[in-house]
Amino acid sequence: MQFDLLHMQYLGLLQERDKRAKWHGIPTLLQRLYESSHPNSDLSNVLSSQLSMEAMSFVTEDRKTAQESTFPNTYTFDLFGGVDLLVEILMRPTLTMQKNKNNMNDDLVKECLSVLYNCCICTEGVTKSLAARDDFVLFLFTLMTNKKTFLQTATLIEDILGVKKEMIQLEGIPNLSGLVQSFDQQQLANFCRILSVTISEPDVGNDDKHTLLAKNAQQKRIASPSRAEVNQVTLLNIPGFIERLCKLATRKVSEATGANFLQELEDWYTWLDNALVLDALMQMATEEAEQSSTESSDESSLATSPLRHRLPQSMKIVHEIMYKVEVLYVLCVLLMGRQRNQVHKMLAEFRLIPGLNNLFDKLIWRKYTATNHVVHGQNENCDCSPEISFKIQFLRLLQSFSDHHENKYLLLNSQELNELSAISMKANIPEVEALVNTDRSLVCDGKKGLLTRLLTVMKREPPDSSFRFWQARAVESFLRGATSYADQMFLLKRGLLEHILFCIIDSGCTSRDVLQSYFDLLGELMKFNIDAFKRFNKYVNTPEKFQTFMTQINSSLVDSNMLVRCIVLSLDRFESQTEDVKVVEVLSECCLLSYMAKVENRLSFLFRLINIINVQTLTQENVSCLNTSLVILMLARRKAKLPFYLNALREKEYAEKYPGFLLNNFHNLLRFWQRHYLNKDKDSTCLENSSCIPFSYWKETVSVLLCSDRTSLCAIASYIDEPFMDLYRDLLED
Repeated sequence: MQFDLLHMQYLGLLQERDKRAKWHGIPTLLQRLYESSHPNSDLSNVLSSQLSMEAMSFVTEDRKTAQESTFPNTYTFDLFGGVDLLVEILMRPTLTMQKNKNNMNDDLVKECLSVLYNCCICTEGVTKSLAARDDFVLFLFTLMTNKKTFLQTATLIEDILGVKKEMIQLEGIPNLSGLVQSFDQQQLANFCRILSVTISEPDVGNDDKHTLLAKNAQQKRIASPSRAEVNQVTLLNIPGFIERLCKLATRKVSEATGANFLQELEDWYTWLDNALVLDALMQMATEEAEQSSTESSDESSLATSPLRHRLPQSMKIVHEIMYKVEVLYVLCVLLMGRQRNQVHKMLAEFRLIPGLNNLFDKLIWRKYTATNHVVHGQNENCDCSPEISFKIQFLRLLQSFSDHHENKYLLLNSQELNELSAISMKANIPEVEALVNTDRSLVCDGKKGLLTRLLTVMKREPPDSSFRFWQARAVESFLRGATSYADQMFLLKRGLLEHILFCIIDSGCTSRDVLQSYFDLLGELMKFNIDAFKRFNKYVNTPEKFQTFMTQINSSLVDSNMLVRCIVLSLDRFESQTEDVKVVEVLSECCLLSYMAKVENRLSFLFRLINIINVQTLTQENVSCLNTSLVILMLARRKAKLPFYLNALREKEYAEKYPGFLLNNFHNLLRFWQRHYLNKDKDSTCLENSSCIPFSYWKETVSVLLCSDRTSLCAIASYIDEPFMDLYRDLLED
């Protein structure tokens, strides 16, 4: 009796304080929810309606920060223990052990999840506090077995994992294999959004910007294999997982009709986390309407097909595109991981590439889609429309698939493979082993392979479109590795070299990212190929064009040094083939080869390549400058001219009145090179394949240059006067 009286007094005080503090009755509702929290409670529904209003306000107000906007309801809810109470209710075993389980159980779970999500996006700190509870995070995955609560659960998990300090271990999820196998295709696509957080190494988007010093130090600190790598293996061990992803990636929009459309609408709605999605949807509907009006001016036909009838199909297209973005991202990450060969084998077996080829014109690069979008730099995580994200993810997948792997020939069809064989036969050179071993039953169907289709759209792209960057990277990856004359000629015959030169010289393109990707592609296309240099000379047929080309190269050697390396290497090989009349003719006529044949020009490149980098600023992006400078000196060493080049560096220092600045820097760069490339985990085949110089000669040349014997004419130390020597200061500290 006394307890009831105290309780009533407490509620009275609470209600009085509620009015003054404008808590909107939330503490009282929480009290009642705590006292009578059972599966049929409707109080969470009341709370959900209050808090969802704030969440909607938050989303529509351009995601204001906590400092710019306050949300009293969610704050009050969390302040009075609402978040902890809902977690307790969700995890209470009685929820899933009711004898007469009815729909209200699912409704309560959905409401609890919705309230928690609204609190996460509106109140600072809630997401992090939930992320810190490993038991709750793992429990959430068990709720995904229920299709009625799947979407709310997936949305909350994605938000929590985004702020979790330590990456979750997928193998810790109860019955993960059974969970994934129970998903329908829509659920699996949504699940890929969650998986992307669990299999990607941290900061992968800015990989090129991290210094190699920092990355090497980080690799020493991180246990191997990393959590992301362990999670990748866990996924690959799930039966049928990769096969289902391939089916999702390659299915047509017309095939995605299994689910109830109202359920699809709810599913699709959860993706609307920015206005760009809706903009893209309306734009496609408008384009369809315009296309219909041009095809038929019959007003009655337009009247029978109003915009509202076409909108669902446009919605389904956007929906399917969004699914594919997530699926392609997961496949791309797996392709770049340690299990790459296993993934490659499965993607080939499940015909991913032929499937994407069949979708290319109708979905991936639809003819009526505007392609003049400029993507924000080269960051794949940019806030782009679904169609732009889809194209970029598709191109990144092609790049990862082709790069240094024999399966790259699956991007061609049977006729195109025969063409490669014919090119080799005509040139009287053996076919590449990977081409001979390609399983013809797994290659592309139709009149064009995927690579040829890509070349076609690449030529139509506006000059400054950043799609060009990704397109060039994808085509370049097909050429990377051991140089193949047949591969080069296949692309040369399709006008690729002329297209690249137009973009560099005549198009007015100013994007550094795009220009760099074109320089790299041009280098792979021309390397050791005398026909390519002949074509170059035919296009660059005036002094003005050549000057423009060289100005573009010299404007940023970090961007163009791979092309410089290609020219130097090709010149060296051609000079050893003077018995070939065609080679002699091109050597005498080609303005580019003539320019690089002048020793003063090679020295000028060498000076600048060494001067624009140092150990502290080396990144994955600019370390190529160090390797290009080494190529120049290795070729000089082969001809016994290394002392001449080192002495030229010394003379340059004195001319600049700064003795030692080039040679000391180069010495330290080479010391770092040894630590970096002689690491047992480093794959040196890339350097060997790209230069056709054995890696043993690379190592030997670096050792000769770093020799401490000052009497050696090939040692850097011999060319630095004692007062200016600063060779052994430890610049390799973190």
